[in-house]
Amino acid sequence: MKKAVIAMSGGVDSSVAALLMKNEGFECVGVTMKLHASKDIEENGCLTTKDIEDARNVCNVLGIPY
Repeated sequence: MKKAVIAMSGGVDSSVAALLMKNEGFECVGVTMKLHASKDIEENGCLTTKDIEDARNVCNVLGIPY
């Protein structure tokens, strides 16, 4: 089986990418990389705790590991 690691941001684009890859027969794993430690970015930026929770929830709905 083909395998794919999907970079999950919690947004629509990465969620749809994961769905499309799964539908194409890939064994998918969702991941989120946090490469910063700024409190301001965590609260107001593009990868908040809520975004990470959203990414995890999408993976759960799709039935792929996160």
